[in-house]
Amino acid sequence: MELRRGIAVSPGIAIGPALVLDTEGVRIPTKTVPPEQVDEEIARFDRAIAAASGDAQSRQKLLADRFGTDIGNIFFGHSVLLSDQVLRYEVETRIRAESFSAEAALVRTIRSFLKRLEDSGAGERALRLKADFIDLEKQLLKHLLGDRGESILAVTDPVIVLAHDLTPSETALLPKAVEAFATESGGPTSHTAILANAMGTPAVVGLGRFLSDVSGGDLIVVDGNNGLIVIDPDEPTLARYRATQVAQQQLEDPLAGMKSLPPVTKDGIRISLLGNIEFPNEAGGCLDRGADGVGLYRTEFLYLNKFDDPSEEEHYEAYKEVLAAMGGRPVVIRTLDLGADKFSSVSGDLLDEKNPFLGLRSIRLCLKHKDLFRTQLRALLRASVAGDVKVMFPMVSTLMELRTAKALWNEVREDLEEAGIPYKSDVPLGTMIEVPSAAILADAFAREVDFFSIGTNDLVQYTLAADRNNENVGYLYDAADPAVLRLIKTVVTAGGRRSIPVNVCGEMSGEPLYAPLLLGLGVRQLSATPRKIPEIKRVVRATTVADATKVAERALEMDTAREVTNLLRDYLRRILPDAAD
Repeated sequence: MELRRGIAVSPGIAIGPALVLDTEGVRIPTKTVPPEQVDEEIARFDRAIAAASGDAQSRQKLLADRFGTDIGNIFFGHSVLLSDQVLRYEVETRIRAESFSAEAALVRTIRSFLKRLEDSGAGERALRLKADFIDLEKQLLKHLLGDRGESILAVTDPVIVLAHDLTPSETALLPKAVEAFATESGGPTSHTAILANAMGTPAVVGLGRFLSDVSGGDLIVVDGNNGLIVIDPDEPTLARYRATQVAQQQLEDPLAGMKSLPPVTKDGIRISLLGNIEFPNEAGGCLDRGADGVGLYRTEFLYLNKFDDPSEEEHYEAYKEVLAAMGGRPVVIRTLDLGADKFSSVSGDLLDEKNPFLGLRSIRLCLKHKDLFRTQLRALLRASVAGDVKVMFPMVSTLMELRTAKALWNEVREDLEEAGIPYKSDVPLGTMIEVPSAAILADAFAREVDFFSIGTNDLVQYTLAADRNNENVGYLYDAADPAVLRLIKTVVTAGGRRSIPVNVCGEMSGEPLYAPLLLGLGVRQLSATPRKIPEIKRVVRATTVADATKVAERALEMDTAREVTNLLRDYLRRILPDAAD
């Protein structure tokens, strides 16, 4: 048995035989053609471009029909790249100058593009473009050389796909028989990761080299909850994972019944359970699972695979769509949060930084590019008349940042007023608490905003100085660390003094283990991915705030995360024996 740790990008557990995809791809021989065949080679390449363009448009429509326009637009960029005359010109030049075959000229052209991207130092944007070019190369070679490597489409028996990497096109075309996938490369913000989540396929990426240790047919466990794969598991491990699968399946029916039940504790305290969403079409999933509204609407998707910044109308239509779907329920929209490990914008200076987590990101980026920020703020204010909108600023670390953002908000309000454009004048403004400086100064921040939302992912990361995606220091990243708990308590207390709501919207709020602890710390709003809401509601209904408060008080007195975790497991096992890990 061998266990490998990577990055969890789509939750769930799958067990099945391995299907190892060819890691070398199609080999192209150095091939030339007679001079009289050059024109035919160019024509053949043009036919391949036309066919690949048709494929890209079909995939865009397929994905849009299945998962919404925003997912489908991942392939918009493929159509743009295929229509790029620079690509065609360079391929044609190589064919004419050196009598290369269309295949050989294409490969050399793509490799030259990739080399330029690597030399440019253009950070995440370069990585995404690199993946797109590799994907396009495969699509064009398919039409030039025939349908090599497409045998996976014929798979009908359940398999676990293992690969060095999967392009978005390959992921989108995975047949239903593929129960999960795991890759050596990839990251949490890739298009492939987004597709895996949208498709509901358990996935782990960034595992490092492991394919040489696996043969087709080997039994594999993919643990998309914890970012693990197990190769050839022993009987106890296999039994444990199968039991977890059964337990999750058994929870589905009782959890489905949670939709109509109120999230009220056993001692009568109403807790607000909200959904975190990435795309407008996910709003329906919040309602399907009984959410009270949207607690975190991320807006970075508007910048996905775009070659121009999104327009005010694009922002406006996206926000209006969610507000309409939620039917008057509250929707908390987070302003642009790009940088660090999140998607790069097309804006020029989101380039590679030596320390991007401490660099130009989130509110800092918006305050540097005020025109970009104004566009979003105008759309948010215009959309406010369509429903119950709340707006929050991410990654605020100083009061001056907050005040500058609010000043811009007020300037945009004045512009709309002068233009006679309707908007709500009383849209609540909040700030995310994601860095220790904001938590420590929560009393001061509370005087200037209408609500707080604690982003525990970054708060844990910055408090403990540990990147949760770095396997070398990942053991330090622990939401149960007493330092983190004390900061959360500080924020909740500050919010209570000013009578402003405090929400928790990070991964911590979607874990049943932490729900009683957060209630005990004084949190009365929890926001999680829609699929987690029924499970959290079940825990809320099984506890009392009085007991949860005692648990939190004991946790605050402890010295280590391990002690806190053991305390929480004991409590969860007592109130819900089948819910504890």
